[in-house]
Amino acid sequence: MKRLAATLLLAIAAPLLSVCGPVNSASSAALAHPDATPFDPKANAGLDLAVAEAEARPLLAVFGANWCHDSRALAGWLESDRFAPLREQFAIVYIDVGHPQEGEGRNLDLAAMFGITDIVGTPTLVAVGSDGKVLNAATAKGWRNAASRSGDEIYAELAGYAAR
Repeated sequence: MKRLAATLLLAIAAPLLSVCGPVNSASSAALAHPDATPFDPKANAGLDLAVAEAEARPLLAVFGANWCHDSRALAGWLESDRFAPLREQFAIVYIDVGHPQEGEGRNLDLAAMFGITDIVGTPTLVAVGSDGKVLNAATAKGWRNAASRSGDEIYAELAGYAAR
């Protein structure tokens, strides 16, 4: 009886197990992203930001956390070889915000300096022109889906900020 039950279980489970294997479709490749963990909760984010602002060039302030897959994805793209031309145009600062959606945020005062308040998700990306003006106030909080965006989409949006 046990042998019959095991045989039936394998007959039912075998087709299901094959679905759980690696998928090599174009759609999954399009969503693949590099991963980086540059958000240091012990960093002096205010000092890092001041140093970057002193460079007098456009700035990308990325408010995120290493626990967040969207923050890691965005940081991964920004640190990839593909995005090297953008890193030459922008000073990039990674600012750890803790868990703002749980009321345990940190460095939120730095986002408020740019007029970005009520951060409840990560990442939040603030693009600042070399003149100190925020370029994306309306969309800064819209990066919570960064892991779902393609590298081309992210690059195009950031390049658009550089062109301003």
